[in-house]
Amino acid sequence: MNVAAGKRSFGAVLWDYLTTVDHKKIGILYLLGGGFFFILGGLEAVVIRIQLMVPENDFVSAGFYNEMITMHGTTMIFLAGMPILIGLMNAAMPLQIGARDVAFPFLNSLGLWLFMFGGLLLNLSFLLGGAPDAGWTSYASLAMNSPGHGVDFYIAGLQIAGAGTLMGGINFIATIVTMRAPGMTYMRMPLFAWATFITSVLILFAFPALTINLFLLMFDRMFGTAFFDVALGGNTIIYQHLFWIFGHPEVYILILPLFGLFSDVFSTFSKKRLFGYTAMVFATMLIAFLGFMVWAHHMFTVGLGPVANSIFAVGTMAIAVPTGIKIFNWLATMWGGQVSINSAMLWALGFIPTFTIGGMTGVMLGSSVADYQYHDTYFVVAHFHYVIVGGTIFGIFCGLHYWWPKMFGRILNETMGKITFWLFFIGFHLTFFIQHFLGLMGMPRRYWVFLEDQGLDLGNMISTIGAFFMSAGVIVFLYNIIHTAYKGAKAPADPWDGRTLEWTISSPPPFYNFEQLPLVRGLDPLWIEKMEGKGKILPGEPLDDVHMPNGSILPFLMAFGFFIAGFGFIYQVDHALWYLALYGGMAFALGCMVVRSLKDDHGYHIPKEELQKAIDEREAD
Repeated sequence: MNVAAGKRSFGAVLWDYLTTVDHKKIGILYLLGGGFFFILGGLEAVVIRIQLMVPENDFVSAGFYNEMITMHGTTMIFLAGMPILIGLMNAAMPLQIGARDVAFPFLNSLGLWLFMFGGLLLNLSFLLGGAPDAGWTSYASLAMNSPGHGVDFYIAGLQIAGAGTLMGGINFIATIVTMRAPGMTYMRMPLFAWATFITSVLILFAFPALTINLFLLMFDRMFGTAFFDVALGGNTIIYQHLFWIFGHPEVYILILPLFGLFSDVFSTFSKKRLFGYTAMVFATMLIAFLGFMVWAHHMFTVGLGPVANSIFAVGTMAIAVPTGIKIFNWLATMWGGQVSINSAMLWALGFIPTFTIGGMTGVMLGSSVADYQYHDTYFVVAHFHYVIVGGTIFGIFCGLHYWWPKMFGRILNETMGKITFWLFFIGFHLTFFIQHFLGLMGMPRRYWVFLEDQGLDLGNMISTIGAFFMSAGVIVFLYNIIHTAYKGAKAPADPWDGRTLEWTISSPPPFYNFEQLPLVRGLDPLWIEKMEGKGKILPGEPLDDVHMPNGSILPFLMAFGFFIAGFGFIYQVDHALWYLALYGGMAFALGCMVVRSLKDDHGYHIPKEELQKAIDEREAD
C-alpha cells in the first residue's frame, strides 16, 4: 500500500490494518470489502441473466433464482454500493476539508468491522441452508412465510451492517461540523465534502426506520409477535411504509456523494470553477429534503387512494427540478472550459446522458396513473439500474480513477481505463435499455422463466449479452489494478492539476495528513494559490506537536461479538443452547465496550521536529 509496507512482514501489515483507526486505511478496507461484495453481486447478476437468456430455461431452480435476485439486490446496495462510497468519503473528505482524521477515529473503525461482519453473516446463509429469498426489500407478506433461516440471516446481517453505516454517518457529520481547516467556511467546501455531509444527514434519519422495521420482522419471525401477521391483527402494509421511508432516502444516499464527486471532477478537468456553486449546494439539500417526502411512490398500487397517490406523484416529479439544475450546471461548467478527457472524465461524461434517461423514466414512473402499467415490470428494473448503475457505479469508477493516485501513490493505466469504460458503458446500455421495452411488453419482475412466443426472446438475449460485456469491463479494471500495483507510474502530489486541498499533500499522504493545517482563502483553495503564482498553500497555524489517536483491536472484537450474537438470534428458535451464542456474543461485545470506557487512551504526539524534517525534505524535492 505504501513504501514502508514492502519492508514489513505480512503479519505486521495485517495487524496494522486490523487495528488501524487511520481514515485512509479504513477507506482502503471499505474499498476492499465493498469491491469483494461488488464482484459477488455481479456474479449473482450474471446467474440471473444466464437463466433469462432463453425462454423456459432451467439453468437454476426457481428457489435458487429467488435467492439470486434477493442476494444480488441486497449485496449491491448494502454491501457494495454504500461501503465503496463510505470508503471514498473516508479517503477523500478529511483531506478535502483540511483535517488530520475524522472526529471519532475509533468509531470509524467500529463501523468498518460491523459492515464486514454483517456482510459476512448475510452471505454465510448460502452455506448454511439457503440464502434469503423474499426479494431485496423482503416484504413482510413474503418474508413471514419464507421457510428456513434465509430471511433471519437477512435481518441479522443487515442489522449489524446498518449499525456500522449509521456510525459512519454520525462520524462524518461531526467531522465536517468541527474539523474544517482555518478559513474553510461551509461555502468554501468542495462539493464532494458537501455531499458527504448531506448524505450523512440522510443516513442519520433514514437508517433508524430500517432498524425498527428489521427489529419488528425479527420479533415476528423469531419471537412470535404479530406486528405483520394479519391473522393475528397485524398489518403487512406498515412494513412497506417503514421500508420505503428508509428505502427512498437510501437511493439518494447512493447518488448524492457522486453528484458531489462529479462536480469536483468536471471542475478539475474543465479548468474552471464549478458553475453555480451555491445553487449546487442548495439543490443537493433540496434533493435530500424532498427524498423523504416521496416514499409511497413505491406503493402506488397498494391502494392508498387517489389523494395520497396524487400527493406522492407531485412530490416525486418535484425532485426532477433540483436534479435538472445540477445537470445544467455540470454542462455549463464544461462550456467554455479547457476540457481534458481521461478515464475519470469519461465516466463523468457517460453519467450525464445515462442518468438523464434514468431520471426521465423516473418521472414516468412517478405518474401514479401510468404506474399501474409499469409497476413490477422490467420497466422498473430498467429505471433503477439506469440511476443506480448509471449514477452510483459510473461514479464509483470515476472516483476510483480520480483518487487512486492519492490513495495508493500510483496512476491507473489510462488505456485500460478507457477499455473498461467502453466495455462497461456499451454493455450497460445493451443490458438495460432493452429492458424498458420488455417491461412495456408486459414482462414481470422477479419471474424465474418467461414463455416462448411472447416476443420476449430477442430482448432477453440482447440483455444477457450486455451483461457479459459489463463483466468483461470489470475484469479489465481488476487487471488494471494489479498491473498498476506492479508497473504503474508513480503519482506526484497533484497529478490532475487539482483545485482542492487533497492535491496539496504527497501521494499517498503521510499518516497525519498535514504538518500544519492549511489556510483556506476561498473556494478551490489550491487553484487560488496557483493563480497567484504561489502554487502552494500557506499554513493556517504555527508548527507544533501533532496529537494522533492510537490504533485498537477493540472495534474488530466488538464487531466479532455481535457477529456471534447474530447466529444466536437466528438459531435460538431451533435449540435453547443457541442462547449461549446470543448472550455470549453480546456479553463479549459489551465487555469490549467496558474496556474501551475504563481504559484511558490519550493517543500520542508527533514531535514538531519530526514534522519540520518532513517539511524540509519535501521542499528539498
